[in-house]
Formats: sequence, C-alpha cells, structure tokens
Amino acid sequence: MPGDDPKARRRSELREFLMSRRARVTPADAGLPEGGARRRTPGLRREEVAVLAGVGASWYQWLEQGRNISVSPQVLDSVARVLRLSNAERRHLYVLARMNPPVPEIAPDRQRDIGEGLQRLIDTWMPYPAQIMDPYYNTVLFNDAAATVFGLRPGITQNCLVDFFTDPMYRFRTRSWEQNARTVVAQFRATCMASLDDEGFQAMAAELKAASAEFTELWEQRDIEEAGQIRKEMDHPVLGMLYFESSVMRLPARPDLSIVLHTPLNEADTAGKLEWLASPEGRRGAMYPTAG
Repeated sequence: MPGDDPKARRRSELREFLMSRRARVTPADAGLPEGGARRRTPGLRREEVAVLAGVGASWYQWLEQGRNISVSPQVLDSVARVLRLSNAERRHLYVLARMNPPVPEIAPDRQRDIGEGLQRLIDTWMPYPAQIMDPYYNTVLFNDAAATVFGLRPGITQNCLVDFFTDPMYRFRTRSWEQNARTVVAQFRATCMASLDDEGFQAMAAELKAASAEFTELWEQRDIEEAGQIRKEMDHPVLGMLYFESSVMRLPARPDLSIVLHTPLNEADTAGKLEWLASPEGRRGAMYPTAG
C-alpha cells in the first residue's frame, strides 16, 4: 500500500509541511501588495514563493510534490527564509528533502539565558557531580558536588579542557590523568575538525598549545575519537579515592550546551562518600579543600 511506503510518506509529509507553512505567510508578511481581489490561497501562492526564493515556479511545485529533483542547501535556505521557518522547521525541511540538516542554531537572546531550569537539572543529580558546558568546553553551570570534588573555584578558567592541562589542583587530584589525556585531546581534535571554520575552536587549540607542552605533543599525534564515557579516578583531600564514569550528553532544548554527569562506580564506596559530602557534617569538612 502507498501508505506503507517510506518514500511516499516522506513526499506526503513534505507536501503537507510546505503547504501549511505557505498558508501562514501573508503577502504583507512577504512584502507583497495585498491586492483587492479575494485570494483563494490563505497565504502565499506557490508562484509567489518561487519568485521570492529566486527559483523556478515549476521547480518549487516539484519540490512540494516531493519529486526527485536536484536540491541544494542554498535553495532550501532561500525557501526557508521566504516561508519564515524557525530553526527547527528549517532542519525539518532538510530532513524531508533527504539532506543532512544544518547545525542547530540558537538565537543570541537564548544563548545569554542559561535559565534556572538548567541549574535545577544538575542540582537534582546531587550528591553526584554535574556541570554544563558550552561548545568551547567552558563550564557555565555546576552543582556543589562538582565544585568540591573537582576543585571548581575562583581564579581558574573553568574551562574543562584548559583546566585539565593547566590547573595544578585538578592534576594533583586526578589519578587517571595520564590515561585520560590522550582520549581528551583526541575527542577535542574530532570536534575541531568537524568545525574547521569556527575560530573559537582554533583559538582554543592555540591557547592550549601555548600553555601546555603535553597538550601539544598529544595534539600533533592527530588521534581522533568520538565523544563517549570516560573513567575518572580522583583522590580527594577529604574523601580519599573516588571513582566515576563521566558521560557527556547534548541538551535537546539547548543544542549549544552539553551536560556532564559523573556517575559513581562501585569502588571505594564512592556513592556513600558523596552522600556524606552533601550532608551538613560533610559540607563543614570540605568547606576549604586543600591542594594536597
């Protein structure tokens, strides 16, 4: 049956999606004269979308029909602009047109607004460490456990990658530093290579090479690894040895941010130690952690 054909379903969804988006945009929205005659089309006509997007009327009709035509990102972006698609709708259009969707974009006002909801999110992970990073590994939010376990404090960059190589407190506490360093750099290189035009990543790499000979040596090996879980072994000045599995996950509502969750492993009673750390007694004992 046609309804069971994935290609037919995709064509149908593309047609219905574009028609529904056209119906939302009035001629006035698009900068066209309203005209005195009654319009049979609630929004823009196909021909009007084609003219405004700079494509042929027949080509746009074929696009709505889901025909096997040549489609470029530039043309899809022009159609998205005319139809006033949101970032999510623009990505949906790419998917329906069988093209790789663009990287999600976040409006500048949303980038500045971290929001109390994300702080509540990582606070619910207590008594285990959790933090939120921006695309450049800057820690923008963290819970109390992350502060006391990993030494997040005033006077350091609070950039996960920079601090990994330059913060003496973190280096002293991390017993798994040597085995994790290669993985950390390989994952960072994979991120950089996927965003070669992003000057922010290039600036980070330059800063790290200037600050750390160990980073430079690993960077020049050009190893590549996908992001995944990392085992961390920490020697805390109050709690002793702690063992974690660190997982990095993207936040669907904020694709420019990632959440880092540190799950205690079944070694050295890590979970019990963290529960004590979150208690009133533990907070008093760990209020002023020392570097050694």
